[in-house]
Amino acid sequence: MSQTEPSISEQQAIRREKLDQLRELDVNPFPYSYDVTHHSQEILNDEESYFSESQEDAPRVSVAGRVMTRRIMGKASFFTLQDSQGTIQIYIRRDDVGVTEYNKVFKKMVDIGDFVGIKGFVFKTRTGETTVHAEEFEFLGKTIRPIPTPKEVENDEGETITYDAFSDKEQRYRQRYVDLIVNPDVRETFRQRTQMVQTMRNFMNDRGYLEVETPILQPVYGGAAARPFVTHHNALDMDLYLRIANELYLKRLIVGGFDGVYEFSKDFRNEGLSRFHNPEFTQVELYVAYKDYNWMMDFMEEMIEKVALTLHGSTKVTVGDHEIDFKRPWPRIPMYEAIKNETGHDLYKKETDEIRKIAKELHIEVDDSMGKGKLIDEIFGETVEPNLIQPTFITDYPIEMSPLAKKHRTKDGLVERFEAVCNGKEIANSFTELNDPVDQRERFEEQARLRAEGDDEAMTVDEDFLRAIEYGMPPTAGIGIGIDRLAMIMTNSDSIRDVLFFPQMRPETES
Repeated sequence: MSQTEPSISEQQAIRREKLDQLRELDVNPFPYSYDVTHHSQEILNDEESYFSESQEDAPRVSVAGRVMTRRIMGKASFFTLQDSQGTIQIYIRRDDVGVTEYNKVFKKMVDIGDFVGIKGFVFKTRTGETTVHAEEFEFLGKTIRPIPTPKEVENDEGETITYDAFSDKEQRYRQRYVDLIVNPDVRETFRQRTQMVQTMRNFMNDRGYLEVETPILQPVYGGAAARPFVTHHNALDMDLYLRIANELYLKRLIVGGFDGVYEFSKDFRNEGLSRFHNPEFTQVELYVAYKDYNWMMDFMEEMIEKVALTLHGSTKVTVGDHEIDFKRPWPRIPMYEAIKNETGHDLYKKETDEIRKIAKELHIEVDDSMGKGKLIDEIFGETVEPNLIQPTFITDYPIEMSPLAKKHRTKDGLVERFEAVCNGKEIANSFTELNDPVDQRERFEEQARLRAEGDDEAMTVDEDFLRAIEYGMPPTAGIGIGIDRLAMIMTNSDSIRDVLFFPQMRPETES
């Protein structure tokens, strides 16, 4: 044991001794490869094609994975093998695999969690369980730290009690690798997340939009109202920012002549942790030339309906106590109307001080640094958003809230913007994009004024972006969809940490 390695348990010490014993038997505890031809679910889903009346004629399979349970019965044993698709039962006999492999390696050296490879044929036991009969056994990887193995015990009242389950939320997030081993439903959540992203990618690709990459390290951050993470580039001796959004770079590409571009991006916002917030998160942003926010509402509801159908075979998805239906069309409600419906207050064309007073009457925490847009956003977030369970488009935002959106074509003081809200949280934000460089400069300067007054989430002036749209940008619709929040809904997950393999955590405290 190295000088920096923490003390080990008795079980860990025993498993380390087995490493030496395996080597003494000329068994490599960590071989280089193994030829896998089949997986558990592949066999179980098409089991009839593997059965044969004679053992000699049966097709041979080669499977590999972790040993998860064992039943040792003298000269023959059963064990459960877990691979990337699920589990399958293995039957192993001394007379088939050899005395050394069975008595000295399998029975004495193999522990729960170890990796093994099995070659053999498929049959059905007397109890009707599809099983692989091992003809060859190979040791593939020693586990020196015991894996949690939940045990179910029936008490005197006939209730099933589970012991040693790997169920502590914080421990599961910190040790996701163990979580994935012992909780198969977690693996399914992440498979669904990947399937969701792939469905969206295919949907956009089928319409001819180009997937692109834009900088993560940016000299000027923008595209959203958020605090950035700051880093330093030594060679250039300059501060850079982890992007809070990729919007301004994607719109530069529209200026450059592409009709439609999108990016699944990792973005970073220096904000608190919560059930719905992680400082590192994923969103997809899409920009399409010659379209507006009305077109984008149609596009989004069609795409998300497709996602629900692909993942669940239905537009209806169960999320907690709710059944959410993504079938088109979704309701479209102007923001001021939604606030008035919930609070009785019509905020349209009211001044900042009046809105601040109303917020306080509604017992919403506000301060003097908040401008009109921030106040309205707080009121909406407290009184309207939590009640929007079914997917809903909230449209026509105040201009103060939307420095990158085009002024509304018919409604004074508003912009052509929508947010898609579902299960009480925003899942998407979209604009008819502002392409007037003079108007855009004025909006940026207003943001700079708010920043000077104490709003540290206000945007900065991006001179290069202004220069880009001065070369001309066509009418454009843009959208950003939060992948993590959408995945929470599509997988019925309670926290954003449940859909992130490795969520941000506070440092572990020493025990």
